Amino acid sequence: MTEIRQNKATKQWVIYSTARSKRPRDFIRPARERRTLPEYDAHCPFCPGNEAMLPSIISETPAARRGAWQTRIVPNKFPALVPEAGRARIPRGIYLTMEGHGRHEVIIESPRHDCDLSQMTPEEIGVLIETYHQHYVALMKEHENMLVLIFRNHGERAGTSLMHPHSQMIVTGIVPTLVREREERAQRYFDEWGRCVFCEMLEFETNDRSRVVFENESFLGFVPFAAEVPFEVWIMPKKHEADFGSISFGQKTALAEALHHVLGRLHTKLADPDYNYVINSSPQYAAGEPHLHWYVEIRPRLVTPAGFELGTGIRINPSLPESDATFLNQ
Repeated sequence: MTEIRQNKATKQWVIYSTARSKRPRDFIRPARERRTLPEYDAHCPFCPGNEAMLPSIISETPAARRGAWQTRIVPNKFPALVPEAGRARIPRGIYLTMEGHGRHEVIIESPRHDCDLSQMTPEEIGVLIETYHQHYVALMKEHENMLVLIFRNHGERAGTSLMHPHSQMIVTGIVPTLVREREERAQRYFDEWGRCVFCEMLEFETNDRSRVVFENESFLGFVPFAAEVPFEVWIMPKKHEADFGSISFGQKTALAEALHHVLGRLHTKLADPDYNYVINSSPQYAAGEPHLHWYVEIRPRLVTPAGFELGTGIRINPSLPESDATFLNQ
């Protein structure tokens, strides 16, 4: 009555338990929990006119209306990492430490407090993708920046503290273990089979179709075969590229279309669920590697990990990927 599937790229196992299964509609947020926001909030530092609440403004993209802006990049007021910190490793007894070197910045996605990404037009999302890309490329040119992570937390369960639509960038001078392990597994697969494991998955999902939720000329959106959470979706470029920084102008437009569709379906079908998304891209030194493939990973926060997950690292997913894809496509 259960099934255990393996993620081909990470080798992580996921348990699917039909005894715990819910109908897709059981994941829909109750009406009393849904958010209603004003267009402007006098207490929000990200709203126009409240610039005095910001540490500074790094850059902004102008809007069509004279004197207005469409996206803004600002320093995080409470950064996890700071550029002025040192990068040296420091022994402390049997342990190792270092100062918190890096960057932590916020991308304000719209001047409107209530204009969530799932409700934006593809053109507006395209401006955001352009903002991501330009700043990503600029940061990756700095030798000490090993990894630039772009991510978005939507909703309280996903870890957001300000409701104004925004994404974040964290730059590290180290390569996190999770990223390193994903890279090493992909390299071992390439050494054995001579192919990118992500390209293999992409080809299979394109032909199988049972988990596909979006496709255009440049991207495929699908629920992974071994999705760890209900309604997890990956948006993957069809062209093999290790680095998000190598995305072309046409791909930016196509990615905006993909995000617009997938986030819109999640918003409509699940009544605006909390979620995280992250752009998984290569570290600086691996931007041209043949075994790595960047992609967007979207994880709704619909279930809570418990003791088994903590003790084993194996997730229990009560929802089958094929059922999730069918529901999103209806």
